[in-house]
Amino acid sequence: MREIVFDTETTGLSPERGDRLVEIGCVELVNRVETGRHFHAYFNPERSMPSEAEAVHGLSSIFLSDKSLFADKVEELLEFIGESPLVAHNATFDFGFLNWELSACGRPPVCMTRMVDTLALARTRHPGAKHSLDALCSRYGIDRSHRVKHGALLDAQLLAQLYVELTGGRQIGFALKAEEPVVAIASVAAEAVSVPRPVRPPRPHAASAEELARHAAFVSKLSDPLWVGMVGNDVMA
Repeated sequence: MREIVFDTETTGLSPERGDRLVEIGCVELVNRVETGRHFHAYFNPERSMPSEAEAVHGLSSIFLSDKSLFADKVEELLEFIGESPLVAHNATFDFGFLNWELSACGRPPVCMTRMVDTLALARTRHPGAKHSLDALCSRYGIDRSHRVKHGALLDAQLLAQLYVELTGGRQIGFALKAEEPVVAIASVAAEAVSVPRPVRPPRPHAASAEELARHAAFVSKLSDPLWVGMVGNDVMA
């Protein structure tokens, strides 16, 4: 199965209030394995970059000023994602910006039924825990030491690893036939029953007269033993 894990960077939180998509990174998975194919692009938002957003991803208005418009890259993007499911962290945010940009250049939106939200997966699997990308990478031992700022392609690559872990790890789909261990166990049990075993005569276990005498001598030397005054049957009760 082919899936696309993607992430976006923007000028803010709301396309309806004028914020724009400035970066997208997409990573291809086939059967939960990265193929090495990816799509990555920066976009000129045709507006200024708020300082709060720049502090998150480090993309300045000057850096983006000579980059392509979203409309110039839309065909290449749509060709890459195809009809595959799209995986994102807090996916409604990324889908909202992607579909707003598609609508702005006269393209139909991506159907929300294609959305796979790793944030929702993480909340189900780890209720009450922290669900940021950083926190989840730490939980699953995914190396994020090179993540100084948010970056769409880097975050998509980290998210691809996280998605694999959230959906069962590298051995997803691996299973043994149920009958194999049952047959093996039954076979071993049958062999164990059929193996002849030597019959040993019972070994004597009663104390000898000499042992009883030594025991009585030892007990007589004890100071204030607990069983003094107790009846033998009471001790065993």
